[in-house]
Amino acid sequence: MPAVPVVKWDIFCSVVDNFGDIGVTWRLAKQLVAEHDQSVRLWVDDVSAFARICPAADAQLDHQVQQGVDVYAWHAQWSAIEPGDVVIEGFACHLPDTYVAAMAARARKPLWLNLEYLSAEGWVAGCHGLPSMQSNGLQKYFFFPGFTADTGGLLREAALVPERQAFQADAAAGGNFLRGLGVEPIAGARLISLFAYENKALHSWLDALSALPQTTQLLVPEGRILGDVQAWLGDGKLLAGDCQVRGKLQINVLPFLEQSQYDRLLWSCDFNAVRGEDSFLRAQWAGRPMLWHIYPQEEGAHWDKLNAFLKLYTEGLSAPAREALISLWRDWNSRQSMTKSWSFWLENADELTIHAEKWCLEQASCADLAAALVQFQQNWI
Repeated sequence: MPAVPVVKWDIFCSVVDNFGDIGVTWRLAKQLVAEHDQSVRLWVDDVSAFARICPAADAQLDHQVQQGVDVYAWHAQWSAIEPGDVVIEGFACHLPDTYVAAMAARARKPLWLNLEYLSAEGWVAGCHGLPSMQSNGLQKYFFFPGFTADTGGLLREAALVPERQAFQADAAAGGNFLRGLGVEPIAGARLISLFAYENKALHSWLDALSALPQTTQLLVPEGRILGDVQAWLGDGKLLAGDCQVRGKLQINVLPFLEQSQYDRLLWSCDFNAVRGEDSFLRAQWAGRPMLWHIYPQEEGAHWDKLNAFLKLYTEGLSAPAREALISLWRDWNSRQSMTKSWSFWLENADELTIHAEKWCLEQASCADLAAALVQFQQNWI
């Protein structure tokens, strides 16, 4: 196979929702360097958020190299630079006007891509790859990640699924990983990770977990949902390392995890509650059942995205398993009581666990997002 020529990429990220936007763009930047030998500059307007998911980073630096990626602080006062050959605006962030003017002034215009949010909605395939002529003569292309072959694919490192499968096949790996975080796994317990936005439905779920005959060990990384956990416990502020027991439920609070650690947390658990886009996708690659807390949008627009994904994800399930999964997700996202839907989900847990791995392998058989971007650039030349 001929070598892919080195291309200079500029990826811009405006941190909107804490770690979702930077999580996706950082993973993409790393993969373009590591697997496609590309030259990547990642421009971030909140380097402190980047440093949370990349502990080796220094939040005070305007420029640093991390894992082969040139990471730059994106300041409001923009300094003139030569644009890259490929320019990605992450999730419709607004590029600096002077940078766009420099793009237009280049003899050979850059490939300008708007990397959109992940969606399973039917219209995505029809819009993926479409150009949009700008007033300055540049063309901007819409690039949509997605779950079907006619989209831009999903963000996935080449070795991710085999690495995950090897980890889960090793009986000691999960326990050793958790002990490294200061958590002793409880023999025979159902392990659940919880990373979500604030949610009033949590109290009913915790009530249900505490009343079950089987022990549940709930692993909660520091984040926005922790306040709701504290309110349910009725105790003071929870900190990383804390452990609380109520009935058959043990809650362990974890420190904020960098990306590779968070992946291993997902791999170690029997069930994962996740949020947003980055953790939502990583939970799918974990091959385990999950519960998605989608980011709420004005006028309920997020429900279209949620229902579109559920329609795809539940294909092939029996009617009871499909209904159980949909009921649980809808109760969680509408902040309704989860007492009945969790009980219904447990009745179908075996089928839903098998289905999660099957879904993962089906999606992993398609081209990944980084490879699709490189191919798009090659075809554009």
